[in-house]
Formats: sequence, structure tokens, C-alpha cells
Amino acid sequence: MCIIFFKFDPRPVSKNAYRLILAANRDEFYHRPSKLADFWGNNNEILSGLDMEEGKEGGSWLGISKKGKLAALTNYMQPKLDKEAKGRGELVTHFLTTDVDSFSYLKKISSEAHLYNGFNLITADLNTTKGDIFCYYGNRGEQEPIILTPVMSLCLPSQLPDPAIEDQGKDYILPILNKYSAVCVRCPGYGTRTNTIVLIDAEGNVTFTERSMIDEDVNQWKTNTYNFQLQSE
Repeated sequence: MCIIFFKFDPRPVSKNAYRLILAANRDEFYHRPSKLADFWGNNNEILSGLDMEEGKEGGSWLGISKKGKLAALTNYMQPKLDKEAKGRGELVTHFLTTDVDSFSYLKKISSEAHLYNGFNLITADLNTTKGDIFCYYGNRGEQEPIILTPVMSLCLPSQLPDPAIEDQGKDYILPILNKYSAVCVRCPGYGTRTNTIVLIDAEGNVTFTERSMIDEDVNQWKTNTYNFQLQSE
């Protein structure tokens, strides 16, 4: 299970304060092909890793654009996946490439939720006159997306014992559930492959650091850091 921790302050009073602190793990099968985080899109304005699994190419789990759009995805644990469902990774890349605001985008996604396997999705607009706006929608919970406030900053998901995770994994035996819900997952052929930190300061300077497993080897890792400034409106 992937984990995201984040905290945001739309209008930090100090230049030394962060508008956003986000830490995320990507848990996935080691053999599933993917690209390390890099810039892509028109004028290289979008930064994310990309899924290269056949039929799911171009999807992502976490990304940010220079225009100030951010999206982060975790999958919902379920005992049986619908193989005909649409790729959840496209939820991230579609948002990063659209001009639709966070809430409107999630509102549209909520009407199509049945087309996807279970997911949690955070979207954000970081260049608005009203300050940063973060929204959340999960297709196994509330029917409508919500606008987050700083005190509602989320952890998706936390460790056991957690009733929400235990409910998601009620069809799994507990030892497996415990392994999958760890902060760093290590199972045969599956586990934490990527760690990402995103920091945005009061002046819109972004630091995006990704640490990724190389060649399916838990002892080989590569770290890349990208620095840029959000474009002003």
C-alpha cells in the first residue's frame, strides 16, 4: 500500500516557512516497468514518474507542474481487481495536463468512479489568488470530493492498527495485511520502490527529490533532485 503524508499552509507568514511538505512512498511489483521522475509535456513543464506497464503507459502516482498543479494517488486495497477497469494512473496525468481546477476535476471523476478500481486522489492548485487549494476524493468513501483545510492535512494511509485499513483488507489474512501496511514494504517481488519528498516554500520555490530502486534490487537506489519555481499567474 502506498503512503502519503502532507501538510500545507496556503499563506505562510514567514519566508522561511513551507507552503507544502509532502512525503510519499510508492509500493509496486518490482518487475512493473516505469520511468524515473523527469520533466515531460509541452515545454517540459510537468514533473513526474511514469508507469510503462502495457496498457497503462503514461499514468503516474505523483506529479507537479510548473503552473502549480499537483496530484498524488494511492490505490485502495481490494482482494480482487477488475482487469477491465481504466488505469488509475491516468487520473494524475490527466489533471496535470488540464486547465480544470482541482474541485471541478474531482467532481467529474466522482461521476466516473465506477470505471476504476479503488483509489484515493489528492489534487491541488498552487497558483490561485485565494491561496493554495487542496482537494480529495476516494471512490470507496464519500460520494463527493472535499476541499481540504490545513488542519485536515491527510495521511493516506497510516499503519496498523487502523480501522480503515483493516476494513480495506478484511479479505486478507492479517500477516499479509501487516506487511502491506508498513511504512516500508518488503515482500517477495513487491514493496516500496520509490520515496518522494516535495517541498514548496513561501516564494514558490519547489524542491522535488525522488529516491528509486534500480533493477529490482532492494540494495540499489538512485536519488534525483529537481529545483524550480512555480510560474506566477
